Amino acid sequence: MYKSIFFILSMTLMTGLQAADGEKKIVVSSASMIWDMVNNIGGDIVESQLIVPIGSDPHLYDPNPGDAQKVTNADIIFMNGLTFEGWINQLIESSNTSAPVITVTEGLTPISSSEYQNAFDPHAWMDVSKAQTYIKNIYEGLVSILPEEQTKLQANYQAYAKKLKDLDDYIIQAINQIPKAQRVLVTSHDAFSYYGQRYGLQIEGVMGTSTEAEAQTSDMRRVISVIKESGVRAIFVETTVNPKLMKQIATDNNVSIGGSLYADSIGKKGSDGDSYYKMMKSNTDVIVEALLGSSRVAEKSSGQKSGLVTYGIIGGIMLLSLILLIFKMRN
Repeated sequence: MYKSIFFILSMTLMTGLQAADGEKKIVVSSASMIWDMVNNIGGDIVESQLIVPIGSDPHLYDPNPGDAQKVTNADIIFMNGLTFEGWINQLIESSNTSAPVITVTEGLTPISSSEYQNAFDPHAWMDVSKAQTYIKNIYEGLVSILPEEQTKLQANYQAYAKKLKDLDDYIIQAINQIPKAQRVLVTSHDAFSYYGQRYGLQIEGVMGTSTEAEAQTSDMRRVISVIKESGVRAIFVETTVNPKLMKQIATDNNVSIGGSLYADSIGKKGSDGDSYYKMMKSNTDVIVEALLGSSRVAEKSSGQKSGLVTYGIIGGIMLLSLILLIFKMRN
């Protein structure tokens, strides 16, 4: 009896302390891109927590007891879905959490697999126009647990939606600088299909949509054939995938590594990709610089030649003027 009373009093005291502290709602996100979107909309209204650490591969992630505790304590959980986090359903079920689980890709049309029925490409955030679906689902999820903060959440959401719209426009204009024949993007794994579909690039990944799969000999032959046929001068590594294979392909086929792209995670704090916005802008800048590199060199060389011609003409006019002045002075 006394133990029961003590337990009830303890629980009441804990509840009272939590209410007095006015603790923020705990929002748990599976992957860093989603986490960053939550931060842009929720701001300081919520306590935003992340399961897969920045720089880690969500495809291969192995949850730990700390992750289970996060899920248990969560007031709401955001996940990508489309089999991106193959481990998350079991994590949620084993935690016995009562938090609502929001799949942020709900409502968009995913790219389906040509080989496997009911299999989809999970990397929809690579199309920034589709990220509008992500942030709409996040906004509505946050409002559902914080209706009293709707005005502030809505203002944050609208400002962020405008920022991503501008980013989408920027990427379209940047990729359009690359001649169509040079718009071939060879990467570690097939994470850029949405990017290619939206912005007009041919995407060739050595591995499939998941990094769990090993590169097949047929995939290697396909990629090498694309490199030779397209004449592409650069291929790309990814920040969450071991670059060894791509570096070997580059060496064997006399092409360069055009740069490192962010795919399944944003960059670490202080990097040029430490937010969803910055990772997508950085990827675009790296891709354009590498694929347009030879053209820019040609333009620069042409510009230098043009400049030399201009200076030569001016110099010639000045010399002629000096000769005429000397001739007049002598006469």
